[in-house]
Amino acid sequence: MPTKTKAAEKQLSGRKPEAESALKELFIDELKDIYWAEQHLVKALPKMMKNATSDELKNTIQEHLTQTENQVVRLEQVFESIGEKAKAVKCEAMDGLLKEADELMKETEKGTEVRDVAIISAAQKVEHYEIASYGTLCALAGTLGFTDAVELLQQTLEEEKQADQLLTQAAGAINEAALQETN
Repeated sequence: MPTKTKAAEKQLSGRKPEAESALKELFIDELKDIYWAEQHLVKALPKMMKNATSDELKNTIQEHLTQTENQVVRLEQVFESIGEKAKAVKCEAMDGLLKEADELMKETEKGTEVRDVAIISAAQKVEHYEIASYGTLCALAGTLGFTDAVELLQQTLEEEKQADQLLTQAAGAINEAALQETN
């Protein structure tokens, strides 16, 4: 059963039921989208890790893989908290980002710092997409009064921001090393 705060109920009481229904439908569509995205990221991260050279980058990716697996479970909890069955619908944005990541890895030489820079670039694009998605989902859940969903989504949003920061930190030394490589 969805949990709504009294303030949210009061705020929603002045709205037409169709408006809340349409917003809830959008929220659910966005959940389905990010659920697909996270499931496919779980499959893509090991490939990025395998193609990385830097131990720091490999460890960062491994840590985020573990988080992403937990985020998939957390999304299932979000669906449950709003009384919906967890269902994934293809996320065209994530599909494109993961295809771009594959392309970047193909275009760079194995065992080079330049490939690591390409992996970081691809991973940060994914993180920024996820940060935007979870930020929107948090806002929509709050507007709809789904307090349990807000808590779960906010936790994931913070993890995505942390993952982005870790990638930025790893990029410092890796970018410098890549500068020294020649074709």
